[in-house]
Amino acid sequence: MKIVFMGTPDFAVPCLRTIAESGHETAAVFTQPDKPKGRGYKLIPTPVKAAAQEYGIPVYQPLSLRKGEDAEEAMRILREIAPELIVVTAYGQILPKEVLELPKYGCVNIHASLLPKYRGAAPINWVILNGEKETGVTSMQMSEGLDTGDMLIKKSTEIGANETYEELYARLSDMGGEVLAETLKAIENGELHPEVQDDSLSCYSPMIRKEMSALDFSKSAADIHNTIRGVTGFAMLEGKRLKVFRSELSDKKYPNAENGAVVDTKCFAVKCGDGGAVIFREVQPEGKKRMNTEDFLRGKKLTEGELLG
Repeated sequence: MKIVFMGTPDFAVPCLRTIAESGHETAAVFTQPDKPKGRGYKLIPTPVKAAAQEYGIPVYQPLSLRKGEDAEEAMRILREIAPELIVVTAYGQILPKEVLELPKYGCVNIHASLLPKYRGAAPINWVILNGEKETGVTSMQMSEGLDTGDMLIKKSTEIGANETYEELYARLSDMGGEVLAETLKAIENGELHPEVQDDSLSCYSPMIRKEMSALDFSKSAADIHNTIRGVTGFAMLEGKRLKVFRSELSDKKYPNAENGAVVDTKCFAVKCGDGGAVIFREVQPEGKKRMNTEDFLRGKKLTEGELLG
């Protein structure tokens, strides 16, 4: 098959590699425009662009596929290529109807959830924030709705009790490549069995906002733990911001302590609203590097009962 791939972040790279190494023709890659980074604001290619260049695949970076001269030029290029299939993974743009209808086999999206649950922009964060025990990857025939198309191939995985967003992101990224490989094979062999999504079972995962990382110790220990795992938490300690990257739940209860109080100075346990406590395992003090709690406590003496804001 002649395939065009559309994707942008490192999450999408395993899917691109799957196509490039599958024996199919990877005719082009579409990705978001390069962005300036660092002190010199040097333009940095997207991870997908960098991977495409490794394989010598032509790369296109339109600002939009829906309006303006960029969209017209992108549509001209796509018509000229005449792909049989377009594969989309975390591209970051909404495809117009004329693109969705262009390829013989339509457009297939690789989505990081078990659809119809967690449609939308941030499914990996939200499954952790909501304390889900299982998630996965779904390939989907794209339609005009937001992640509403017919489901093709699903693969599930358990979420570890202390697994962070970063860890789950990496696992689901690799799983995306595996699901895509199965989907391509099924398309080739005419063995796809599309399944209509049950909208009554759906839920959405909106964009993550910075303020969601603030730790509110009136909430349960599980809620605090899930916030840290899902979006990285932060609290104020002695007037300075303390980021928390990793945690686990304490098996002890502290019914008489104040919410947000340090209840164990040896392991940095903090009391939460349900009487339980969360243990900080990896932190970053303001102005310093990220470190495990043991290293942090070597240079910082905590006092039992002191409060985090």
